Amino acid sequence: MPIPEKTTSAPRDRSVVAPTRHDEVAAAGSELVGGRFGRWARPGGSALPPVRVVALTVIGMFALGMVQKLPCYNWAWFRGTSSQYTHACYSDIPHLFVGRGFADGLVPYFDRLGGDMPYLEYPVLTGLFMQVASWLTLPFDGDLMYREQMYWLLNAAMLMVCAVVTAVCTARTHRRRPWDGLLVALAPALALTATINWDLLALALTAAAMLMWSRERPLAFGVLLGLATAAKLYPALLLGPLLLLCWRAWRWRAFTTALLGAAGAWLTVNVPVMLFAPEGWKQFYAFSRERGIDFGSFWLVITQRTGGQIEPADVNTYAMLLMGLACAGIAALALMAPRRPRFASLAFLVIAAFILTNKVYSPQYVLWLIPLAALARPRWRDFLVWQTCEVLYFLGIWLYLAYTSSGDKQGLPTEGYQFAIVLHVAGTLYLCAVIVRDALRPDRDVVRRDGSDDPSGGVLDGAEDVFTVGEAARAPRHAERTATWTRVEWGAARE
Repeated sequence: MPIPEKTTSAPRDRSVVAPTRHDEVAAAGSELVGGRFGRWARPGGSALPPVRVVALTVIGMFALGMVQKLPCYNWAWFRGTSSQYTHACYSDIPHLFVGRGFADGLVPYFDRLGGDMPYLEYPVLTGLFMQVASWLTLPFDGDLMYREQMYWLLNAAMLMVCAVVTAVCTARTHRRRPWDGLLVALAPALALTATINWDLLALALTAAAMLMWSRERPLAFGVLLGLATAAKLYPALLLGPLLLLCWRAWRWRAFTTALLGAAGAWLTVNVPVMLFAPEGWKQFYAFSRERGIDFGSFWLVITQRTGGQIEPADVNTYAMLLMGLACAGIAALALMAPRRPRFASLAFLVIAAFILTNKVYSPQYVLWLIPLAALARPRWRDFLVWQTCEVLYFLGIWLYLAYTSSGDKQGLPTEGYQFAIVLHVAGTLYLCAVIVRDALRPDRDVVRRDGSDDPSGGVLDGAEDVFTVGEAARAPRHAERTATWTRVEWGAARE
C-alpha cells in the first residue's frame, strides 16, 4: 500500500504559546512573578528564554525537595523507623547502600547478598547507576552513617541532572509550547519523590526519547527508549500506542526503526550481565513476579476490606487481565477516534493503566506520569487537581507507616490510608478521563486549538490516516472541522 504524502494543518503563526494568555489558573499564578505574558512581549528575546527558566525552576524545586529530606539526612534514617515516616522524608537510597552490599564493596548481580534478597532486585542500568554512585563515595572516609549520607548526596546530585534533562526535554518536545515544561518543573510530587528511589534515570531517558521522536529521529528514540527500559520496565509500554498510531498512519518504517533501536539498546546493556551473572540478572524479574500485594494498590484496599488474601500468582493473572482490557480500550480509541489521537495522550493512558492495575504503587511512581501529563493535557487546573491527590497520597502512606510501626499508634489508621489510595486512583482516573475526552472531542484539546495536529508525533504529525475502523471511518467531517481551526478563531482565543 503506498504511503500518503505528509500533510499538515498547523497554522502559519509559529509564535510561542504563552499559558498565561489561555489558561486562567496559569494567569492567576503568574501574579506572583509579575503578571501574565504581555501583548507586546517578545518570547526568546530576553536573557532567560523559556527552556532556561524551566531548567532553573526544576533545580530550585529539586533543592526544596532535598531540604524536605533534611530531618532524615541529619538523624531520622539512622534512629529507628517511625521518625522517617512521621517526617515524610523516607528514601530507599541510604538504606540500600547497606542492604544491597554497596557499603561492603559487593558488585551488583555478581556477588550474592545475605538475607531474603539474594541479589540486587533492580534492572541492569539502574544497578550501574547505583554502582557508579557507590564508587564516587570511596574518597569519603568516615563512619557508616557519614558514608550513607554521602551516598545519598551523590545520588541526589546525579538525579538532579536527570530531573533537569526531563524538564528541558519536555519543554522542547512541543516546539510552540516550551512553557508547558513548567508543569514538570513545578510539580510538587516531583520535588517530594525525586530522591526516594532511582526512577528519575528512566524518566530522563524516556523524556529524551519523546523529544527525539518529535524531531523525526526514530532510531535515536528507539535507542533511548531501550536504555530507559534497561533502567525501568515501564518505558517499553510506549511501543504499544506507537504501534497503533503508526498503523493508522501507515508509518511502518519509522516504527520498525524505533523497535529495532530499542531492542538493540536493551540487549547491549543486558546481555553481558545475562551471560556472566544469569542468577543476578534474573532477580529483578523473579522479584516482580513473586512480589505480593503491596502498598498503594487498589488490590490492597480489596484485601484489607474483605479480610481475604490473594496469592501472588493469582494477582498477577488478575492484573494482566485488567491491563489487557485497558490496552484493548486504548487500541479502540487509537483506531476509532474521529481524529488520530496524539502520541503523548496514548502514552499517558497506557502508563496510567499499568500503574492503576499494578499490585504495588510506590510513591515515586508518580514521576512516570508527570512529563506525559504535561504533554498530553497541559492545563494547569487539571494538572494541579491530579497533583493534589498525589501529594495527599504521599503524606498518607508515610503517616500510615508511622501508625503501623510506632507503638503508640501515632499516624493514619488503615481506613485513612485506604481513602488516600482511593484519592490517588480517582485523581489519575480523572486525568485519564479528560485526555480520553480530548481524543474523542479534538476541539477540546488545548494543544490542537491552533490547528496543530500532533507536535510530539514526529512522522505522525500531519500524516493522513490510512487504516481506520468504526467511528474514525464514518466521521471525517468532525476531524476536518477541528483540523481547520482558523487563525482568526485562534487569535480570538488568545485574547
